[in-house]
Amino acid sequence: MKFVHIADMHFDTSFSQINDSNLGTLRRLDQRKVFKKVIDYIEENGIDCLFIAGDLYEHKYIRESTIEYINTQFKRIKNTQIYITPGNHDPYIQNSYYTRYTWSDNVKIFTSKVEKVELPEFDLYGFGFDDFYMRDSKLNQIQIDNKEKDNILIMHASLDGGSDDERCYNTVSSSKLRQLGFDYVALGHVHKRTTLESGNVFVYPGSTVSLGFDELGAHGMVVGEINNHNVSTEFIPLDESEFVVTDIDVSDLNSIEDLIEHITNLELNINNYYEINLIGNRNFEIDIYNIKKIINNPRIIKVKNSTKIAYNLEKLAGDYNLKGLFVKEMMERLEKAEESEKKIISDALEIGLGILEK
Repeated sequence: MKFVHIADMHFDTSFSQINDSNLGTLRRLDQRKVFKKVIDYIEENGIDCLFIAGDLYEHKYIRESTIEYINTQFKRIKNTQIYITPGNHDPYIQNSYYTRYTWSDNVKIFTSKVEKVELPEFDLYGFGFDDFYMRDSKLNQIQIDNKEKDNILIMHASLDGGSDDERCYNTVSSSKLRQLGFDYVALGHVHKRTTLESGNVFVYPGSTVSLGFDELGAHGMVVGEINNHNVSTEFIPLDESEFVVTDIDVSDLNSIEDLIEHITNLELNINNYYEINLIGNRNFEIDIYNIKKIINNPRIIKVKNSTKIAYNLEKLAGDYNLKGLFVKEMMERLEKAEESEKKIISDALEIGLGILEK
């Protein structure tokens, strides 16, 4: 059985992290373009099943026109069975499009109740969110009935989630999953592509389209085949644009003009979006908003200032003025501080000197 596995498409998300309404519109168009690529691949390669492991759309922002677009694409692949498990951004709730829209006949949407779909080639188990949180996983309700067949589980979950935040999103134990014995677990929720293999294959395909600078690298879909408990998978990139963070060390630059010239001379991929992260010890004042305005490059979305002021602290500590007394006091604290406290004191020194410079 051949399958495609995607998750976390987040159709009609606001792209608020990008903070650019025009770019947000372009990325929503990219979502449609990438989704069409998924459907094209399925149609051209005779894929049996499409697994969508949650967060297909944003409940808060989704428009009916987008739902119509998604469903039109589904109708193109009527010979492919489509299985959707709702996630925390598109839960199966009373007023969701999962409950009040008539989907194509080849679409199966799981509810919060654990269900098993029996097919000649395999058994598929699944359940979804019925709220924006799921604190009690349904994993303990699952028992594989026929281990002679190939068995697949689809769910939106936080695998081994340890933080309080992640415990709200169907936290499940990878060791518990292994004990259950699924051949393939189609996961969603984590936007970074991750594959865990140890007799079983657990896969996060990552977000199909990158949503911002916290989702670097290639994004796309996982294509796989399962036959007699043998699983093979391949990741296929689909998003033509990547979010890239580029560090620039300003330590050897002496003016804002030097910096702008350096940024202008960068070789940037015209398909990608960039965050310029300024690092090192600066010898001049940096106004990131003015820099971005002067550069005026639509591919540079953000300029971030992570630099520190280049000071000769030993010299400043010897001055008999307010700045000198401040530096001397802070340097004495640094010497006595525990390792865990040194960064806090260093940051306070940096902030204090910045204020005293004005």
